[in-house]
Amino acid sequence: MRVVVAGSSGLIGTALVAHLRGAGHEVLRLVRRTPAAPDERGWDPPAGTVQDGTLDGADAVVNLNGAGIADRPWTGARKQLIRDSRNVPTDVLAEAVARHKVPVLVSGSAVGYYGDTGQVVVDESAPSGSGFLADVCRDWEAAAAPAVDAGARVVLVRTGLVLSPSGGLLAMLRPLFKGFLGGRIGKGTQFMPWVSLDDQVAAIRFAVETEALSGPANVTGPVPVTNAEFTKEMAAAVGRPAPFPVPGPVVSTVLGEMGREMLLGGQRAVPAALLEAGFQFRHHTVGDALSAAVGS
Repeated sequence: MRVVVAGSSGLIGTALVAHLRGAGHEVLRLVRRTPAAPDERGWDPPAGTVQDGTLDGADAVVNLNGAGIADRPWTGARKQLIRDSRNVPTDVLAEAVARHKVPVLVSGSAVGYYGDTGQVVVDESAPSGSGFLADVCRDWEAAAAPAVDAGARVVLVRTGLVLSPSGGLLAMLRPLFKGFLGGRIGKGTQFMPWVSLDDQVAAIRFAVETEALSGPANVTGPVPVTNAEFTKEMAAAVGRPAPFPVPGPVVSTVLGEMGREMLLGGQRAVPAALLEAGFQFRHHTVGDALSAAVGS
């Protein structure tokens, strides 16, 4: 297949491009600068333009755009950037998919769509929740509507916390745990919707290739865990104890809204749509995923 990928330079995008090419697909990468390689094509989301010919003959478009959620404080300006960096590119790509009659759009989203679900298990049939991240995800998914209206098969990839050996969440946690500073956060009963990077990119490829899959799809490990369980497995993976819990009020005071939503809340999300469509996970438990990513 010929697959056009936007957001190919990020943690997931870089791994996805290599994974798709390893499976025999042709990949074109959208870049916001002057293209400098044969596989690059230019685009300008704020201007609403995509380089002529980019989508000619394309079988699928994968949209992984979006500024980092947790790498900076949630000021008013940062929150607007988080929104705009998702909604604007998604709208541009969905319109382009519709105009060029590309049959498939796989577009990013997140399990933050559900808000804080507490102990309640949620699959793709669950309604959207409350909070900033839920609002962001609703608008992000709605921006893909032009492609849906044009008859494209649209898969909305609701991603969890991606566990990678080369960046993301574990890049922040590994030094803390190895330095004997790891510990559960708050009461530790909040769920952490983890997924290994291997399964993340395999799930996106599966979404590109599998006609039976459409609509929202939770991309999370098949066995959800609480923060306390995650902490125990992380400590085991790095061979260190995790003796220092972080009190919830400290998280709330220091990180404010971001801390309350991302660290003290969580989603007990399960990948029902993927499993029903026949996807097979490589890492079935968070222990497996952590051992692969950070274990010695």
